[in-house]
Amino acid sequence: MPDATLMPTLFLSHGAPNLVLHNTEAHRFLKAFGAALPRPRAILVATAHFMTSAPTLTADARPETIYDFGNFEPELFRMTYPAPGDPALAARAGALLDEAGLAAGTVEGRGFDHGTWVPLTLLYPAADIPVVQLSVQPRSGPAHHLALGRALAPLRWEGVLVVGSGALTHNLHELFGRGYALDAPAPDWVSAFGEWMRAAIEEGRTDDLLDYRRKAPFGLENHPTEEHLLPLFVAMGAAGEARGERVHASAQYGVLMMDAYRFG
Repeated sequence: MPDATLMPTLFLSHGAPNLVLHNTEAHRFLKAFGAALPRPRAILVATAHFMTSAPTLTADARPETIYDFGNFEPELFRMTYPAPGDPALAARAGALLDEAGLAAGTVEGRGFDHGTWVPLTLLYPAADIPVVQLSVQPRSGPAHHLALGRALAPLRWEGVLVVGSGALTHNLHELFGRGYALDAPAPDWVSAFGEWMRAAIEEGRTDDLLDYRRKAPFGLENHPTEEHLLPLFVAMGAAGEARGERVHASAQYGVLMMDAYRFG
C-alpha cells in the first residue's frame, strides 16, 4: 500500500569521487541533508554513470560497489556501500515505464557506481535503505528524461525517494586542461549558467530548461555532453507539478557546480 508521506525528489551534484573524503561545503551539506528528509523505504537513483540505449534498472538483491574511476586517493578503492538492492522495486519501476510507452529492461551484476554510492555514503551512511539504479540515455535528450521521471511519479506515494545524481555543470576538458584547485571559485561562465538554471527551475520554466543548450548562457560550454544533467530532468518529471528549490550551491575545482535541488 502507498505510504501516507509523499516523498520529495532530488537532484544532487556528486562531483568527483573524492567528494566523500574532503570536508568541502558540498560534503558538509550532504552529510546533514539526509536527516532533514523523510526517511524513504527505498531509493531509486538515476545516475549519470550508468548509460544505456534504453532505460535499464538494476535488479540485484545484493549489489557490489564498483570503482568506475581512476587516479584518485587509494582509500576510495577500499570503500564499500553495502546497501541492499530491491528487485521488486526494479520490477515496479519497469512496469511504470512500460505503461508509459518507455520500454525498460533490467540488469543484474552491475554494482553501485560512484554517482550512486558517493552521495549516498554521505546522505545515508548506515547503508540500510534498499537502492535501485536507473540508467540515462545520453542520445535521447532532456524531454525523454522528463518523461521517464513523470512515469515514475507514483513511486513518491510508495515511500520511494527518486534521486537524479549528476552535476549542475560538467566540463572535464576545461577542468583537466586548466588544473583548477579543489577550492577554486567558479569562473563567470560557470556561475552564470548556474544562476540561470536556478531561476528557471524555481520559476518552473520547463520549456526553457528542456532547451537549455540554446537558451542558457554557456549551455554548451558547461555541458559538452549531456549525461550529467539528464538526471535533473528525471527528478523534475517525478515531482509532477511541484516546483524545485535550490537547497545547496557551491563549486569544486572551479568548473563543477555542486548545486542540489529539492522538488516537492
